[in-house]
Amino acid sequence: MTEPSRRDWMGLLARACADRLAALMPDEPEAAFLRPPEIGTVMVRGRIGATGAAFNLGEMTVTRCSLRLATGEVGHAHVQGRSRDHARRAALVDALMQSPRAADVQTRILAPLAEAETAARSLRAAKAAATRVEFFTMVRGEDK
Repeated sequence: MTEPSRRDWMGLLARACADRLAALMPDEPEAAFLRPPEIGTVMVRGRIGATGAAFNLGEMTVTRCSLRLATGEVGHAHVQGRSRDHARRAALVDALMQSPRAADVQTRILAPLAEAETAARSLRAAKAAATRVEFFTMVRGEDK
């Protein structure tokens, strides 16, 4: 298995269920806030096609957090919604992934989150496939 990039684990943590992350992280290391969890909004921009002009789609609520572990590693997180707990835990995992404990965190926290995300995507794809309609054209006599 390849090492995940910071972009990969930050995305995984942002998409993860807050309750699942809390269950996987019952004991938290000591950390000092650089920026305590703050709730705000960001403008979501969209684009039609790959070359279309960007447009403002709307605002989305996010919570951000930055902290420093006692060992010096700094972690950041931005998560959708208003969960201060989720943002704090995601920032802790980000900091831990930059520490010597990264392999343990990868196995104990990130791998189960990735498996849960894959299972949820598979279930959603199976439900969508069950409603798939196949269209076909029958040849009529006058079309010959």
